[in-house]
Amino acid sequence: MRLQKYLAQCGVASRRHAEEMIAAGQVTVNGRTVTEMGTQVEEGDLVRVNGKKVEPETRQVYIMYHKPAGEMTTASDPEGRRTVLSHFDHLGVRLFPVGRLDYDSEGLLLLTNDGTMTDRMLHPSNEVNKTYLARVQGTVTPEMVRALQNGVVLDERKTSPARVRVTKTEGDYCYVTVTIHEGRNRQVRRMFEAVGTNVLALKRIGFGPLELNDLPRGRWRYLTEAEIRSLKKMYE
Repeated sequence: MRLQKYLAQCGVASRRHAEEMIAAGQVTVNGRTVTEMGTQVEEGDLVRVNGKKVEPETRQVYIMYHKPAGEMTTASDPEGRRTVLSHFDHLGVRLFPVGRLDYDSEGLLLLTNDGTMTDRMLHPSNEVNKTYLARVQGTVTPEMVRALQNGVVLDERKTSPARVRVTKTEGDYCYVTVTIHEGRNRQVRRMFEAVGTNVLALKRIGFGPLELNDLPRGRWRYLTEAEIRSLKKMYE
């Protein structure tokens, strides 16, 4: 088994992040630091990450968390800000978030120790939808909606077509649902900036077949068996 796949099965990180850890010299196999991506791991090999022995997880865990604004979607933060993983230390499994939500954003975050599912959910070729509810300053005109639907230029590259719908106008604000499958940095906020307005609050309400529904802010729950099956069915 390739080393990066082994690390993913151990719940260390997604396969992509595991590759970054290998390249950074954080992984040893039988006492030797390994930086080659094609390294094979066999039964009986001793694998350590930053000096800590890792082994395949015997139990796969899938959690939906309603991340509040003001938390980092990382394992640690050099500025000492709270991270989403701090809520799950007591579970006794090594979890990692599937993708990220900005520090200022809230909503549905999937956490798991299933590295294979993480890679499939995040791989661009699978085009997994993410749906957001945005509270936007001012009026979002039909022309703005069409521009967002057709794609706007960010970093000299046009965004893929999006599904955009104004759901409510309230005073000086509009509420807009946006569905995209890309994962560029702060993409939804920057898309609205590109058409001349600002997002004041952003909540992710859907990720693939999962829906946040009424899960309270700051609370979490295990995925149901039906939800896990729906995730795995996407890649059968």
